[in-house]
Amino acid sequence: MLPPFDPESGRLPEGEHEASWEEMVDRFGWNQRRRQLLHGLAEALDLLAAAGCRRIWLNGSFVTSKEDRADFDGCWDTAGVDLDSLDLVLLDLTNGRGAQKARFGGELLPNVIEAESGLAFAEFFQNERDTSRKGIVVIRIGGRG
Repeated sequence: MLPPFDPESGRLPEGEHEASWEEMVDRFGWNQRRRQLLHGLAEALDLLAAAGCRRIWLNGSFVTSKEDRADFDGCWDTAGVDLDSLDLVLLDLTNGRGAQKARFGGELLPNVIEAESGLAFAEFFQNERDTSRKGIVVIRIGGRG
């Protein structure tokens, strides 16, 4: 179960918080734009699951209490993924990941090392620009219904 948002920042408390797909829809799909983004995310998750991915981490303002969101951000677990069967759009990191944003409404990176910090993206995403820490959401793809 996802914890409540921090009343001051609107963010989840620090750490990784697991959520089922149903909980994601209930918690983050409260307006039309957010539901559109969830629809795109569902398509991306289906493609990742078909290639063997079993977990993603969601980050950014989509997993906060902010009303209007332009997109979602996240990363996917590379363990067990057959890259040869993965839809190429999920490997296209060119143009600011424009192909992913156009197709899904957001972007998902492989959970590899972020160059400047030296941290895997799932860890890097928990850092705020002001040096504070925030929570992110973990979705086990195999558990989607």
